Amino acid sequence: MKKIMGNEKPLFIPLCREWFERFERGEKTTEYRTYGPRWNEKTCRIGRPVVLSMGYGKARRLHGKITDFRAVGFECLPGEVADFFHALDFDIYAAISVKLDSRPKTR
Repeated sequence: MKKIMGNEKPLFIPLCREWFERFERGEKTTEYRTYGPRWNEKTCRIGRPVVLSMGYGKARRLHGKITDFRAVGFECLPGEVADFFHALDFDIYAAISVKLDSRPKTR
């Protein structure tokens, strides 16, 4: 894992506009991804810095830290998330909880 100036490199999480804006408004605190090499206990370590980005661009980003990580089954996914993932054939999903920094967002 890369380190920058002695600090752990932030986990980059690109989001679609809807989910990004829900984080921005404080309505969403947990992101769900398919569990695997990119999204697991090691890569999503509690306390690790995180960058939430609207898409892959640099115009809109939010910064925070991972506060909780859980591996959950499909039955534990919230309704809208389950609707999104229903066609995928995965048994386990990563639930990544994030607390955003109070610093202003980049636009």
